[in-house]
Amino acid sequence: MYDTIIKGGTIYDGNGGDPVTGDVAIKDGLIVAVGEVEGTAARTIDADGAIVAPAWIDIHTHYDGQVTWDTDMNPSASHGVGTIVMGNCGVGFAPVAPGDEKDLIELMEGVEDIPGTALYEGMPWGSWNTYPEYLDFLASREYALNISSLVAHGAVRSYVMGERGRTNQAATAEDLEKMGAIVEEALNAGAVGFSTSRILGHRSIQGEPVPGTFANDDEVMAIAGALKRSGKGVFQIIPSSTLGPGRPEMQEHSSLEQEIGLISRVSKDSGRPATFTLFQIDDWSDKWREALELVRKGNAEGARVFPQVGSRPTGLVLSMETYHPWMLRPTWRALKSLPLDQRLAELRKPEVKRAILSEENHIDGVPMGSMEFGISMAEFDHTQTYKLTSNSNYEPTEAESFAQLADGTNQPPEALVYDYLAADAGHMAIVFFTNYTDYNLEAVREMQLDECTVTGLSDAGAHVSLIFDGVNPTYQLSYWTRDRERGDKLPLSYVIYRGTRRNAELFGFHDRGVIAPGKKADINVIDYNNLSLGDIQICADLPAGGRRILQGAKGYRATLINGIATRLNDEDTGARPGRLIRSA
Repeated sequence: MYDTIIKGGTIYDGNGGDPVTGDVAIKDGLIVAVGEVEGTAARTIDADGAIVAPAWIDIHTHYDGQVTWDTDMNPSASHGVGTIVMGNCGVGFAPVAPGDEKDLIELMEGVEDIPGTALYEGMPWGSWNTYPEYLDFLASREYALNISSLVAHGAVRSYVMGERGRTNQAATAEDLEKMGAIVEEALNAGAVGFSTSRILGHRSIQGEPVPGTFANDDEVMAIAGALKRSGKGVFQIIPSSTLGPGRPEMQEHSSLEQEIGLISRVSKDSGRPATFTLFQIDDWSDKWREALELVRKGNAEGARVFPQVGSRPTGLVLSMETYHPWMLRPTWRALKSLPLDQRLAELRKPEVKRAILSEENHIDGVPMGSMEFGISMAEFDHTQTYKLTSNSNYEPTEAESFAQLADGTNQPPEALVYDYLAADAGHMAIVFFTNYTDYNLEAVREMQLDECTVTGLSDAGAHVSLIFDGVNPTYQLSYWTRDRERGDKLPLSYVIYRGTRRNAELFGFHDRGVIAPGKKADINVIDYNNLSLGDIQICADLPAGGRRILQGAKGYRATLINGIATRLNDEDTGARPGRLIRSA
């Protein structure tokens, strides 16, 4: 007698090989048989005509605050994710000294666009101070998926150095000893790694660079020592050179060779794997290939470095309900408190449009690290600005850009963007800023196929009103393996392997990521032929009424976490079998 039998599905087991048709039997949260299963079960899931695959493992999320108040774990739970890694990019909420909560909130709000009001109201501050206490608090809760956490450099440096930690002041020998001890303690308590960020573009809401931006090599290597002593964890970093030169706010303070050399040294000296963010951008279009060559060289010398790459362009979403370039114009500011429908009616008036497009930004009292400030002051490339709908494939042609749509009209591209956004409350536009050169995704495909990369960068839980790449698992399956027409596709078994076993192995999650006897029963049953992204919606469902962009999915017949169905036919069952995973 089994708890569940998934019957007659096409099984992609996560190893990257050819699928087989068969059954999967589950008992006590584990897979106990695969193939032709005899016997009965309390529940049978009909998988005829569907694919059966391990639940996805998303290694780059920012649910650090959300996990303290939420159990639904969307957007990830709606897209077949079974395990998440949060605490990336050097920002997190533990350790925290009493009274320093505000600094960590402002850091998270500035770097990851999570409303500070939600973090103040939603998080049960006072439930922890140390990192082990934070993990113990999370371990007391139940979720729709499994969670794990990296200990963040920003929190550690602030805890040890206080105000000094938020400047470019070098850590003292005593500081380094304390930071190393805290990181070692966190890893031994269950942190699955350590994260840091060294790019100047990552700033708090007040405009201060994240702690760690100016951390010298001695400080980074002190952290490597903690990883070595514990024998646990992954080193995750956003290098200073990750977004390339040519952007004044992101000027690198060390070269690509120096940064990857440092990451390789961390891996070799600590004996632990490392991962870093890697993009393609227009003014740095071939550097990602150079980065991969440097990684291969370091790995040949004993490092284990795995660049983390995305599966579609990263873009900033614009709408008249969330963010847009005119938020700091006086006429807009006078209208922003109106109900949305009334505001749009005003914005469509020719005289209002003329005023807004001709005015200067008024920045008095606006935090320079806020997204509102950053987007209003940015110069958008309208050759990379497109209409965004639920059906967008993220591989548009040049003719679809607002720059080309404006060609031959009497209006500049900015005016067309304004008209489009003001025409309807549901209208959105997206501005690509990474992974889209020459109007195709060939570079992304090449990065995905490279044997030293891993798939990540969903940023799920972050940039909640600006980016919604937490839907990437569904996008990868539906677009890259089935729907792409502007170039070669990726093999379905390969995409599943990268989203499951490969990511599990990187983080030492050896009990999941594969459909095999003895593994955790974290499984998706997917109506592959009808799999699609759902409608894009702006929801005010965060604490304190905070808004976020969400997009669901259609086609997940079932998602099982630890053997329990959390979703059936794209609906939440209410079951919360997900738990905290601690480092092995």
